[in-house]
Amino acid sequence: MAQADLLNLKEAEDEDTLKGKYLIFTMGNELYGMEIRYITEIIGIQPITEVPEMPEYVKGVTNLRGKIIPVMDARLRFKKAARDYDGRTCIIVIDTNDITIGLIVDGVSEVLPMLDEDIAPPPEMGKGGHKYIKGIGKAGGNVKLLLDCQKLLTDDEVDALGAMA
Repeated sequence: MAQADLLNLKEAEDEDTLKGKYLIFTMGNELYGMEIRYITEIIGIQPITEVPEMPEYVKGVTNLRGKIIPVMDARLRFKKAARDYDGRTCIIVIDTNDITIGLIVDGVSEVLPMLDEDIAPPPEMGKGGHKYIKGIGKAGGNVKLLLDCQKLLTDDEVDALGAMA
């Protein structure tokens, strides 16, 4: 699916039509998903201004039509190896916890509907494991790790990033 087709996913849709729909994106060979109700748009890589003394995964801020938004690299956030950005790399702009942030991913693929029965809880891995994972989606023939957008950032991170915007 082209990035242009995914822009402004929420436009002219209400909460009921967004329920159970997930944007599927890639990081390496892994498929991830997030509920589209949190997504405002998908954009190509923009110029990013670094901000000193931020965690490594926070790449900086970008100007999105006059609004300054913090941008974080999903690979680094999930403790994966860094990778050079290419033509498929994009920024998923999400609204969560009263903040707008950009999430850099390797690429986006599709929007998939998933019923609650298609989503399994993440396996128990002890204290602190899978804090960003909401569940494991079993739609479309592949396993997708579904992110909990509200747990991508701690309260302290929300405060720090909110001060940047």
